[in-house]
Amino acid sequence: MYKNIIKPILDFILALIGFLLLSPVFIIVTLLLCITNSGAPFFFQERPGKHGRIFKVIKFKTMNDRKDREGKLLSDSDRLTGIGRFIRKTSLDEITQLINVIKGDMSLIGPRPLLPEYLPLYSEIQLRRHEVKPGITGWAQVNGRNAISWEQKFIYDVWYVDNISLILDAKIFWLTILKVVKSEGISQEGHVTAQKFRGNI
Repeated sequence: MYKNIIKPILDFILALIGFLLLSPVFIIVTLLLCITNSGAPFFFQERPGKHGRIFKVIKFKTMNDRKDREGKLLSDSDRLTGIGRFIRKTSLDEITQLINVIKGDMSLIGPRPLLPEYLPLYSEIQLRRHEVKPGITGWAQVNGRNAISWEQKFIYDVWYVDNISLILDAKIFWLTILKVVKSEGISQEGHVTAQKFRGNI
């Protein structure tokens, strides 16, 4: 009952309240990114949702589009702007995804939505992370976020799918707040964000 009825209702109500409360911050960040990114504060990226259904996630644009002499994008570290670094460190880049929750594409709590190109790389067990809606935060995020391996993330994701409950979601919510305050696990060691998933080797 919680998974199929109560959770979706809570997602909509809490996401709407959260977005309204954070709207002043949303406006300020949008204006700052408009200035640093030449009028482009957002970008839209396709992600697989529940059962692999593709939707477009809304994100703040924390990296510019600087390219090298050959026209290729520079590395993430070279393109990450000062304001973008601050936004990521404080997790303000997740505000926009409240809109996805309100639309019903995502949940507040669940496995993070990753790239569509990863879908054929998952093992049969790892693919089970798509049995539920993806979330803004999840069990893997409060247990290491980008600082743990992909394999460990997927173990946490599947464990969450098998153990969804109101108590677990409440625990993840509060642990997420602590992680944000401490700015833990934002990136993998030696990387600005996280390395791409290359499959199960």
